[in-house]
Amino acid sequence: MKVVVTGGAGRVGRALGRRGGAHEIVALARPALDIRDAGDVGRALDEHAPAVVINAAAYTAVDRAQSDREEAFAVNESGAGHVARACETRQIPMIHLSTDHVFDGTATRPYREDDAVAPRSVYGQSKAAGEEAVRAAGGTVVRTSWLFGEGDRGFVPSIAARLRAGDQVRAVADQHGCPTWVDDLADALLALAAVGDIPDVLHYCGEGPTTWHGLAVAIASAIGVDPSRITAIRSDEWAAPAPRPAYAVLDTERVRGLGIAPVPWHRGLLTILLAEGRTRGVGPLA
Repeated sequence: MKVVVTGGAGRVGRALGRRGGAHEIVALARPALDIRDAGDVGRALDEHAPAVVINAAAYTAVDRAQSDREEAFAVNESGAGHVARACETRQIPMIHLSTDHVFDGTATRPYREDDAVAPRSVYGQSKAAGEEAVRAAGGTVVRTSWLFGEGDRGFVPSIAARLRAGDQVRAVADQHGCPTWVDDLADALLALAAVGDIPDVLHYCGEGPTTWHGLAVAIASAIGVDPSRITAIRSDEWAAPAPRPAYAVLDTERVRGLGIAPVPWHRGLLTILLAEGRTRGVGPLA
């Protein structure tokens, strides 16, 4: 199966390239494909004639989006809409990647696909608008959360590096979500692409809710560092420009019904920490 992936240089795009297996993955990054340009999108689809399109292109700078609203919406709403409508015209199935940030975080049980969205940040608002555009054109939205992967600059590698350097670490303990190894997400997206007729909204994330503090403790335990070096703090002590949902655990029963079971996030965490440990010459994992 030939799959065109937008945002090919991002961590989801790279993961899809790694996990493609028997599929032909055409990962297109800017400037090869700028989803903000509807004409560019159409030309790319006509050139490559894919069986499925996975839109992994996104503006993901959550805090910067607060002051960069126009660009966030240009990519996450307009760009997603361009891809969706181009796929609709050509009758190509499309899967669009979205986020837990479309919810306000006030729930007391895992968010289901049909729960009302109420984003609190500009980033979340732009992604919610993109979901509407995709669904209106017949595409499928897959929401995920707390992505991490080998070689990225996110939470997992930064916490691991600081702990290995002997630093004290602070981590937010009042935000709840499900970490997701990007390679597991890539496997799930490709499995969904092969299913064919799928619902218009699905959730996929790593198995098992935790907090950022809980994730940091898991990192410390994996690399053999005393977890007491991690201090639990409240969100207001971190004071990030963009508000995050306090509770963003996603219900995954719908995707399980398609035979795609979320994987415990600890597996991916150990995999990438082991890989980084080998390349950086640090001691063995616990």
